[in-house]
This record gives sequence, C-alpha cells and structure tokens, in this order.
Amino acid sequence: MPTIPDSLDSLGLSRLLARPGVAAVLAALDGPGEETRLVGGCVRDALLGREVADIDLATTLLPAETMARATAAGLKAIPTGFEHGTVTVIADGDPFEVTTLREDIETDGRHAIVRFGRDFRRDAERRDFTMNALSLGVDGALHDLTEGLADLAEGRVRFIGDPDTRIREDALRILRFFRFHARFGAGEPDAPGLAACIRARDSLDGLSRERVRAEFLKILTTPGVTEAFEILSRTGLLPRLIGGLCDLGRLGRAARAGLCATGRLAAAFVLSASDVERLRDRLRLSNAEQAVLLAYARALAALLSPDSIDATALRAFAAEHGAAALGRVLEATRGEPRPRLSPEARALLPALLDPAAPRPVMPLAGADLVARGLAPGPQIGRALAAARKLWLARGCPVDAASRDALLEEALEVIRRA
Repeated sequence: MPTIPDSLDSLGLSRLLARPGVAAVLAALDGPGEETRLVGGCVRDALLGREVADIDLATTLLPAETMARATAAGLKAIPTGFEHGTVTVIADGDPFEVTTLREDIETDGRHAIVRFGRDFRRDAERRDFTMNALSLGVDGALHDLTEGLADLAEGRVRFIGDPDTRIREDALRILRFFRFHARFGAGEPDAPGLAACIRARDSLDGLSRERVRAEFLKILTTPGVTEAFEILSRTGLLPRLIGGLCDLGRLGRAARAGLCATGRLAAAFVLSASDVERLRDRLRLSNAEQAVLLAYARALAALLSPDSIDATALRAFAAEHGAAALGRVLEATRGEPRPRLSPEARALLPALLDPAAPRPVMPLAGADLVARGLAPGPQIGRALAAARKLWLARGCPVDAASRDALLEEALEVIRRA
C-alpha cells in the first residue's frame, strides 16, 4: 500500500469504508475469486477530506453476477447500464454504481468499443486523469496504479499515459482537463496536458453540444473558474467553443458573489440579446436558462445608462426585469463606472433584492377596462401598454388611487385612438 502524503486525509478512507451502504455493497460483492473496489472520485474526495457524494465501484464480476449477488444479500439491483457493465445497487437508501472492469478495444473520440476484463490496472489505464484512477479495497488497501496519489497531493491534473491518446479516445477530456484543474489544481496546468489540449482543438467541433454544455456549466461553478477561462481564452479554445469572448472581471465578481452557473454564464458572456442567441445555439441552453440570460441582457442594457439612476427608476427596473436579474447585473458590474445609483436608490436596494419581497405588479388589468364597457380586442392591449409605461415611470405604485388614475389614462388612450 502506498504511503499517503501528510497533506492528504488518510482517515477519510476509513470513514468512507465505514459508511453502512458501502460496507453492505462490498460485503455482498467481494469474496473468494472475485474482487470489488471503490474507485475514482469517491476515493479522491475522501483523501482530500471533502464530502463524498457519488460512490462508484469496479468489480471483476460480470453484470449478471453482480445483480445476483446483490439480490441474494437483500439489496435492490437495477440494470442501469447493463450492456456497458453497470448495475446500480441500492443500499441503506443510497445508490451505488457498480461497473465490471473494462478494456478499450476501439475509440473514435466520441464512442468506445470495450470488453469486460478482470485486470484493475487495465481498467485504471483507460480512465482520464491519474487522480481519478485511485481505488480502495474492502481491506482498506489503497491502490495507486498510475501515480495519482502524488499528483493529488501536489494539485496536479495529469492525463494517464500519453495525453494525445487520452484525448483521441474522447475529446470531451479537453474540457474535463480544465474543469478538474479549476477544482483540484494548484498553479499552472500540467504543461504536456495543456499542449495536447491545444493540439486537439479541432476535435472540439465533433462533440455534441449537450456534452459541451454539461462540462461548460460545471467549469463555471469551480473555485478556479476565472483562471480556467483565462487559459481557455488565451489558448484560443474558448472562441472555438462559444464563438465569443469572456469578460473575466465580471466573471470573477459573479463567482465571488456566489452566483449560480447560469448567473456566472450571463456575467461572463452576455452583453446583449444577440449573445444569448449565440450561447443558446452553442450550448443547447434550456428555455429556463435562456430566460435568465435574456433578463440579464435587458437589465444590463437598462442599467448602463450614462445618467444617475434614482429610486423610482430602480424600482421600475426591478418590476420590468425582475429582482434576480437586477441583482446579477449589479454584482457583475460592481466597481465599474456604471451603473450609477443615487443614494436613495442604493438605500432601496436591500428591499428590492430581498427574495421574500413581492415583485411589484401593475394594478390595472384588461378585465378592469372590460368592466368599464370596452369590448375585448387590440385596443385594450394598446391601452394597457401605455398605462404600463406610465406606471413604470412613476415607480410602480400599487395603491388604489394610482390604479384609478391609470384606469382613466388608459381609457383616454382609447378615446384618442
């Protein structure tokens, strides 16, 4: 068993093995003639003293035998990826992915043809980075077959074997290289790995946008997100991915403010609605993500006025674009010359940005106009639009007197038409 550096948490491995679900799965699957180990991220994170979420295991058992042994032990077994060797075993209420050892036969950068094996070293060598190939036996023995322990202790994200070969097997490993460095790395990225990523930049074009999106959003939530995107920009990989540039200053402020991945995406890459369209296509954004970016773009355009913004205008911005979009823009542009808020507007900010505070709603609706004898139709829409402009300009009042005034003004719009 390799010596664990003092900088790593050797007791974390004992805590991992002592978890009831882990013990139950290992007891069911490990035995004479067969071996099952904890592998990958759970071992890595335990050594770093971090919370272990997903727990994966590798086994010499074939999938059918994995299911049979788990069921015999009273555990639930689900063939979630049976043809690829993966069975999900439920123990102590938690899911554990158990995968038969594999060897790559053929790869094309997107898909791999594999066969089941019994060699833990061959299985480790088909993984991406050395720190992700550590495994832990039921006896507490730590297996380091790719020199990942030293890399983990040094904060070095290093491809297993030849970086060019690893990337040819799956081009998404370019993005994973940056994500893992942003999460676990220290200092500059591993030079041979970075050079291989740059050489393989053309292979990014062959990746599905859905896979790129998933990795891209994960990078945005890492501790080293700003440094990662600075390197992606400097090496020319970022324009290849999204067709645009990154505002590193705004990204850094959004990250320090703790904005979610979509908020950071907006801060870093959105200046206008056209950027939202490009990101939607490049990253296959969901409708909800697109809505967040559009609200940010509109709020940004409204707030970057050369004039000072008073409390009335700020309240209107919140009503028009949403408090969340307002907050994201203010965090991303903190310290920039614009927006310029008056003292009264700044005093109003805490109340506007309070998530529990109700969003102002215009007190006039089409039903109010119909109740005054108007027939439904386009004229009501035009009247409400004019009334909304007045309502926003007045700071979004919601009292009865303001509602009555808006009603009369809307009726006047119709009479003048």
